[in-house]
Amino acid sequence: MQPLVGEVVFLGTGTSHGIPVIGCHCAVCRSEDRRNRRYRCAIAVGLPLGGLLIDAPPELRLALIREDIPLIHAFALTHAHVDHLFGADDLRVMPNRLGTPLPIYCRTQDAKEIHRVFSYAFDPSLTQASTAAPLSFEFHEINALDATPFEVLGAKIVPIPMHHHVNDAVGYRIGSFAYCTDVVSFPETSYERLKGVKTLVLDALRHRSHPCHQTIAQAIEVANRVGAEEVYLTHLSHDIDHATLEEELPPHIHPAYDGLRLQIPVI
Repeated sequence: MQPLVGEVVFLGTGTSHGIPVIGCHCAVCRSEDRRNRRYRCAIAVGLPLGGLLIDAPPELRLALIREDIPLIHAFALTHAHVDHLFGADDLRVMPNRLGTPLPIYCRTQDAKEIHRVFSYAFDPSLTQASTAAPLSFEFHEINALDATPFEVLGAKIVPIPMHHHVNDAVGYRIGSFAYCTDVVSFPETSYERLKGVKTLVLDALRHRSHPCHQTIAQAIEVANRVGAEEVYLTHLSHDIDHATLEEELPPHIHPAYDGLRLQIPVI
């Protein structure tokens, strides 16, 4: 069902391969625990004036159908990697239902990548000749280095700069909630923007180190520094069994799972 105001829906919580991984027969990939079956990362957030989608993984259509979410009113992108962007074609139905282009919030470099990847959808000669709905986006530029909040669907959002190895990504803070996937480290300025966050979602790929993503231990360190009351770990690989990790973590830190719904204040 459509997210209620203040509701966060985890559409996907898995790494770029998704879980199960193609051709893998490890215990997690063969697990019957549904919390170990993970689409690529995304959330939907119920804001005062509609539903905000953060990231568009390849399984976006399946995730929205699974959660019975019929309408997205705005789209925000953390970064333009395949596992966060390539489901955006599934958003073609939204402008027709809204009667207006779908607002998209992203950095300039990500907007360029969207135009490159989905060039067919922005070519007037192709869209006019086709009966298929084009990708009708209204782009709003985000400067992640600028701490000034921007407004989306009646809520103020603060961009959180994040290091993602040689690339950067953007986290988003809405009220006392922050969503920070695909991060290996935070610049000091980002900790200032995370002050007062009560519910924090953090990238935590696995226990072993990785050049682009936090380990479980690194995520716990960040969580402790921020001081959030509740922490949820996402972008989990098939090295991570949900039930096992849940037992290992401090009581206020939890592995997220597909279909999890949280209640947060958004104003």
